[in-house]
Amino acid sequence: MASKPRLDLRHLLIFAMLGTIQFVSKQALEFLPNVELVSTLTMVYTLVYRKRGLIPVLVFILMEGLLWGFSVWWFPYLYLWPILWAVTMALPKLMPVWLQVPVYCLVCGLFGLAYGTLYAPYQSLVFLGGDLKKTLAWIAAGFPWDVTHAIGNLALGTLIVPLVSLLRKLEREIASPK
Repeated sequence: MASKPRLDLRHLLIFAMLGTIQFVSKQALEFLPNVELVSTLTMVYTLVYRKRGLIPVLVFILMEGLLWGFSVWWFPYLYLWPILWAVTMALPKLMPVWLQVPVYCLVCGLFGLAYGTLYAPYQSLVFLGGDLKKTLAWIAAGFPWDVTHAIGNLALGTLIVPLVSLLRKLEREIASPK
């Protein structure tokens, strides 16, 4: 029976750094409402590291809680970002290059569009008593922000393919230094 490769110190440090990059990028773009690189980077990390791509995402989530507090707004992060990771994991590994950019942009954009709706079940339970009418009204009121999120994600999704190429190249160079 083959054993699973262990997570080495090098990758633990890389994943900590990648999660920190997500965190810093989110803070740097706070002045732009609902525009963030976290979705793009989540997809990049997943495409490069597959299952292990969830580790930097979890580092990001933890850092958000450490900075802003583990309050009621934070708990949906525990399922929201892993949803994008899981959807990215479900994409075909061997997608033709000409199809990658539109598919990755579409997934990234749709995640931005769905963000408020995905957040809604938690919001409904915690603040709205599970009331369906109020939940639907909350989703409708937030829809313009979800559209902004989708547009930002769609635009930033164009960075996925070049960032995946860059990260894979860096991984190869680190793995076999000259």
